[in-house]
Amino acid sequence: MVLAFTSLSLAQQTATPSNPNSSAQSQPQAPAQDQAAPTAQQPPTDKDKKAQKAGDPSKTSGTSNDRLFYTLPNFLSIENAGQLPPLTTKQKYAVVARGTFDYIQFPWWGLLAGINQADNSEAAYGQGAVGYAKRYGTTAADSIIENFMTAAVLPSLLHQDPRFYQSGKGGFGRRTGYAVSRIFVTRTDSGHPQFNYSEIFGSALGAAISTYSYHPKSTYISTPTNPHVFVPSDRTLLNTANVWGTQVGLDTVTIVVKEFWPDIHRKLSHKHKVETGSTPTAVQ
Repeated sequence: MVLAFTSLSLAQQTATPSNPNSSAQSQPQAPAQDQAAPTAQQPPTDKDKKAQKAGDPSKTSGTSNDRLFYTLPNFLSIENAGQLPPLTTKQKYAVVARGTFDYIQFPWWGLLAGINQADNSEAAYGQGAVGYAKRYGTTAADSIIENFMTAAVLPSLLHQDPRFYQSGKGGFGRRTGYAVSRIFVTRTDSGHPQFNYSEIFGSALGAAISTYSYHPKSTYISTPTNPHVFVPSDRTLLNTANVWGTQVGLDTVTIVVKEFWPDIHRKLSHKHKVETGSTPTAVQ
């Protein structure tokens, strides 16, 4: 998932919606904040009601419908948001399940399994269709366990918020530093900063569970030149540590991409409009 990303400066503008039922006297505006403060609950509009009936998660659970590069699920990333209502345990599990079992994941697991087979990783699985099927199952199980441990199980037990709140402020270095820091710092359900136990210990628990439950034990395999080749077990502390480090590293790269994806998305959308000549004309 190592992706290229670019940095852009964002100019944020805040518009105050008009209320046709308000009195003629204007109300004083609150001073701008770095993070948007919670506002009073407004009556749902017809658009909101339709979105809720359609099951739009961004309207019902404080998540999003975004996809990185229009394909990879990015449902737990929030842009231009202050303190949102906390997700319930049911909502945490639901959004993680939605992203984990998204249609794009199945071919992605297949690609990773193919790479592992070509490298003959976990040689005890052997080659051929049976070896590929075992690697596919292991790859899928690793992903499922890690996703649920870091974004559903531990966040529910520890009352931590699994969402990533994009910064969108400052230059490339500042925003990259902010994104990397979210691996170690997260929000509680009440909105306070806290060490990200869910990510660090969740990925460690996921690596331990997968390594010691279904990864291959030591065995003998047959090769064209030797019918009794000893293959050592993958169920070792060193292998667990390697899996843990790999998962945290991939999560770090992914969260940096999530920080800059809105900028890339807007740039790609603007380029598409220019190329197709679909930019709206100004109203005279």
